[in-house]
Amino acid sequence: MPPPGQTQLPDWDGLTLRVRTLIATHRIMIFSKSYCPYCHRVKELFSSLGVQYYALELDVTDDGPSIQQVLAELTNQRTVPNVFVNGKHIGGCDATYKAYENGTLQKLLGDVKGAETYDYDLIIIGGGSGGLACSKEAATLGKKVMVLDYVVPTPLGTSWGLGGTCVNVGCIPKKLMHQAALLGQALKDSRAYGWQYEEQVKHNWEIMVEAVQNYIGSLNWGYRLSLREKSVTYQNSYGEFVEPHKIKATNRKGQVTYHTAETFVLATGERPRYLGIPGDKEYCITSDDLFSLPYCPGRTLVVGASYVALECAGFLAGLGLDVTVMVRSILLRGFDQEMAEKIGAHMETHGVTFIRKFVPTQVERLEDGTPGRLKVTAKSTEGPEIFEGEYNTVLIAIGRDACTRNIGLQTIGVKINEKNGKVPVNDEEQTNVPYVYAIGDILDGKLELTPVAIQAGKLLARRLYGGSSTKCDYINVPTTVFTPLEYGSCGLAEEKAIEEYGKQNLEVYHSLFWPLEWTVPGRDNNTCYAKIICNKLDSNRVVGFHVLGPNAGEVTQGFAAAIKCGLTKELLDETIGIHPTCAEVFTTMDITKSSGQDITQRGC
Repeated sequence: MPPPGQTQLPDWDGLTLRVRTLIATHRIMIFSKSYCPYCHRVKELFSSLGVQYYALELDVTDDGPSIQQVLAELTNQRTVPNVFVNGKHIGGCDATYKAYENGTLQKLLGDVKGAETYDYDLIIIGGGSGGLACSKEAATLGKKVMVLDYVVPTPLGTSWGLGGTCVNVGCIPKKLMHQAALLGQALKDSRAYGWQYEEQVKHNWEIMVEAVQNYIGSLNWGYRLSLREKSVTYQNSYGEFVEPHKIKATNRKGQVTYHTAETFVLATGERPRYLGIPGDKEYCITSDDLFSLPYCPGRTLVVGASYVALECAGFLAGLGLDVTVMVRSILLRGFDQEMAEKIGAHMETHGVTFIRKFVPTQVERLEDGTPGRLKVTAKSTEGPEIFEGEYNTVLIAIGRDACTRNIGLQTIGVKINEKNGKVPVNDEEQTNVPYVYAIGDILDGKLELTPVAIQAGKLLARRLYGGSSTKCDYINVPTTVFTPLEYGSCGLAEEKAIEEYGKQNLEVYHSLFWPLEWTVPGRDNNTCYAKIICNKLDSNRVVGFHVLGPNAGEVTQGFAAAIKCGLTKELLDETIGIHPTCAEVFTTMDITKSSGQDITQRGC
């Protein structure tokens, strides 16, 4: 039965797990009420003993009555304070003072197995977006926290500072270089708008890289400062488990220190995968090297069809370089394939060469230099054909591997997926070892996105130390691929929607559109594309949202909130669009794929 005054039954299993987690992760856990004099007496006792406690005030917690009901079932105690020490139930105020008077409490507090024997409440391995978010949140909640972060240099020796992939060799420099390419297109368009300039326009790679790296450096410093302000201990060392609750930290000089913690969070992220062919690590680069490359890469072969491959190929071509993409099978695996093929077609129209169904077998150096000259040999995936070509730079972007195989997980029994190195977790990001959690790109079967890692890290810390029960929602997460023609999506790809709901139960609305800004220079008409996938059995609820066009990320972010709220086609039809914008196309779509009608646009 629900507590008095509560009409909706709570998730009792979830609440029980939450209560047990609070008890297990706090040396002294007090379930309290802010106005209760007996609760104040207990807190004063622990304060006088010089030991830290965590108190959850049930009268100011939304589900406080439900938590008290769970406590009653667990302990047969219906009153507060309800005190636990090192996981052992002590009882209320009188029982706590009695335990103090007979020495039982002091014995529990001095128990060598207790949390006080650990150096830290929480150690996080990995200083990327997720790890940093988790560390700062835990520190805000009063915990003693350490972050270990170490970047193993690439085969070419590239390394970077605190902040992880996104800040240093991912989202941030990628978007800035994408912007550099868009500015080049804007310069071309500007002549049609009346801008006249005589000076020859050319791009300077070195100036761009210096500006991007200066900005990244400011972010690195900002992260270190924020950790210091939160009293989080940061160590630039490689972390490796050596026994339960104990980790070895090795710095760049080879100096070793050992640290213990009650709880650990794995946030090690991923690194680019290599081809495993002669010459790949010796002569090729990855996205880990590209954004700080001190010289212009020149004629470039991009190997791979991932979003990293197409984004890098896109902005390199936009900067005026000769770019070829070698594709083993399909573009953008895991994304909507109709959108992926439209991206490929647009890139080909704008100068990127695609070599389909080939894989490299060898890379040889023909000439040293910055850049030098390389020979690539490749074979067909469908026949005996051999391809040979010469390039200045070969960029490998065929996927990423989880950084989990060399951190001693086997020593403490944490299981990983042997095929991909990723870590299976439950819906609370907990591994099979109760005191070890994992967040971010290394999670098996979860999205590899920076904002997801940040959200998961914050919420994990709040569940561990703040009495929260909120879990990270991995459903309907929006994302954008920053190819020259940007692709934003939220929800299911069309193929996945058909697999999940059946084609007969879906209605797909779609439209081509022409951004007004592109009409005057007269480029790329009937190239931008929008579609929504609706579940006919659920009031035409939108289960897939896809847009290919300028500022796709900004457009998708807004609609993602609506999709979270249960957006339907009827609600979109009732929404008045902002004219003239690209996003308004979603408020006027009336042609379905099943109708077969022409969606070609003849005006903006």
